[in-house]
Amino acid sequence: MNLLERELHYPLGDTLPEPGRTIEVAPGVRWIRMRLPFALDHINLWLLRDRIDGREGWSVVDCCIARDEARQQWEQVFETELQGLPILRVIVTHMHPDHIGLAHWLCERWNAPLWISSTDYHVARVLSTTGDTLAGGEAAAAFFAMHGFTDPEALAKLRARTSYYRNMVPAVPDRFVRMMDGDVIRIGDHDWRCIVGYGHAPEHIALFCDSLAWEDEAGRHTGVLLGGDMMLPRISTNVSVHAGEPEANSLRLFLDSIERFNTLPADTLGLPSHGKPFRGIHRRVEQLQEHHRDRLAELQAACAQKPHTAAEALPILFKRELDLHQMTFALGETIAHLHCLWFAGQLRRELGEDGVYRFRLA
Repeated sequence: MNLLERELHYPLGDTLPEPGRTIEVAPGVRWIRMRLPFALDHINLWLLRDRIDGREGWSVVDCCIARDEARQQWEQVFETELQGLPILRVIVTHMHPDHIGLAHWLCERWNAPLWISSTDYHVARVLSTTGDTLAGGEAAAAFFAMHGFTDPEALAKLRARTSYYRNMVPAVPDRFVRMMDGDVIRIGDHDWRCIVGYGHAPEHIALFCDSLAWEDEAGRHTGVLLGGDMMLPRISTNVSVHAGEPEANSLRLFLDSIERFNTLPADTLGLPSHGKPFRGIHRRVEQLQEHHRDRLAELQAACAQKPHTAAEALPILFKRELDLHQMTFALGETIAHLHCLWFAGQLRRELGEDGVYRFRLA
């Protein structure tokens, strides 16, 4: 546990669900944990006890990527954890592959509707049918080259990576039910309020229930947040600028979005997509703000010494060695930090004769 984590409280300690099994974290809320083949090696999924049109069953929140191991784990869950009841709907917090990858399979398997924000639904449909612009393809390679990434071998690999998203999200359901900020969804015996978040995904939806009670050694508490990727306890959410929206101010959108969680009760139970259930959401918001404030200060100081491309600035934010997969996320996040300073008027962006952007002190 790192120093920042010690400022949070983990009601379940180091307890984790076994593959294909669940743990109840609050009445009618069950935690599933599935493996991912990445450095970020797991995702948390959730079952919510539900009732729709008089039918008893469950709502699923998030799905995992499309891979045989995940399907097998889901089949174990269906067999042992549903109490003989069906899946009634599939809720997806956002369009990233580990969240929506198996949505089509789950919806068809149970004849259940997909619930998701409109923006993320349509982005997922485009990427799963027409090709990748987030992590590969010609557009991504050209975009990174404009920000100073010039390694020919790596750029060639990026150009060839045109099916990255489709490999993990081979299909998206043909229909969906739209979730919007402020919507209140009745799930079983409780109301859940939609809280929109920007910067990490186009229109991320977290869900908060103020009536669910849960207990730990400190006593009885009320309030549960399904925070998706917007509120993670251990790592900072990736916030990137991509080729599809090259002028985005993603980091400012993210920082403004997480302020919304400060309005929730201080003892809310946070159920994140990665990491463990935790209490201390207000402090976590503060930690994330401090983290990004420090990184922005480091970048501004470096650009005061000399102009930097994003590729040159990347080692300031990421000091460990990165593979190509990690580098695409890291470079996108570096651009997001530079853009935040640029939009705030603290840096000036200039396009050189070589076609590369450089950022200097304004």
